[in-house]
Amino acid sequence: MPDPKEIEELLLGGELRYNRVDAVRLAGVSREFSGRVWRAFGYPSMPDETVAYTEGDIAALDRIRRLMDDGVLDEEGVIRLVRAFGQTMTRLAEWQVSLLHSMLTQDPHDTPSAEAVQTIVDVAEKHIGEFEPLVVHAWRRQLAAAGTRALAAAATRENGDPAGRTPATVGFADMVSFTQVSRELEEIELARIVEWFEETAADIIASCGGRLVKTLGDEVLFSAETPEVGAEIALTVAAAIQDETEVPDVRVGVAHGPVVPLMGDLFGTTVNLAARLTSMARPGSVVIDGELAARLESSRAYEVTRLVRRPVQGLGIIQPYVLRRAAGTGPAAPDAP
Repeated sequence: MPDPKEIEELLLGGELRYNRVDAVRLAGVSREFSGRVWRAFGYPSMPDETVAYTEGDIAALDRIRRLMDDGVLDEEGVIRLVRAFGQTMTRLAEWQVSLLHSMLTQDPHDTPSAEAVQTIVDVAEKHIGEFEPLVVHAWRRQLAAAGTRALAAAATRENGDPAGRTPATVGFADMVSFTQVSRELEEIELARIVEWFEETAADIIASCGGRLVKTLGDEVLFSAETPEVGAEIALTVAAAIQDETEVPDVRVGVAHGPVVPLMGDLFGTTVNLAARLTSMARPGSVVIDGELAARLESSRAYEVTRLVRRPVQGLGIIQPYVLRRAAGTGPAAPDAP
């Protein structure tokens, strides 16, 4: 079996040479600040005398210090930024390790053989330099998209919304009877269903031009800049899951209105309304609010059917509608990249 220390140093890109006292001194930061940074990254606390840091760790601390010295960010801003990186990369790393584990063994509970682990280590040693730029590329792409959305939100504020809200179409797609299904399936089968559901929803959302805001296991939250894109996502997701006989159907609730974007998530009454509408939908169907129904009314691609008005806790009496494709129409073809 390969030496764990050698694997760690391979993936860290350098030798473990420094303890915490060395790292603080060389980076020119305080002990307290370095502790806040490491905790924000999600790293475990190490005793001062433990050799656990590389040249890369010191370089990271130095870059962070220079961001503050140059006035780009204050200490609280740095901690928030580092925490965002840490939480995002934690999930990415766990995802990648799970993927590698599935390549090594058919059963996630089995321990990979020493030969299989060595094969993966050899691949990592040879190709890790090619993987790293892919992470940066994906980040730049998403940063460009987020920047565009931020500019739109800024324009909205200039037009009279001091709360920083921006109009959007948001929706939840929720797997039906997930709790019951989770009791009936083996853990590995349940994990595969959830993974397929998330992958399918993510692909549809991206191809239609929307944004996957977050996944919650048996549920996804998406957003779209226009009502038409939001409607297309909702109907396509519902139909795609319904066509898969081994996966529970989904119900989708969508609403249009102002939302507050914060730290990659969306908040506000519109989001809460979309969640409530989801609980009203039948398996395989899409239920929308009155605002979205009014905006789709002139479209020949969709049909909306009024349902009975009903009270919703915290939102009062709402008027839901069922959204369907108009007879003789099909899904809109996504633009070619």
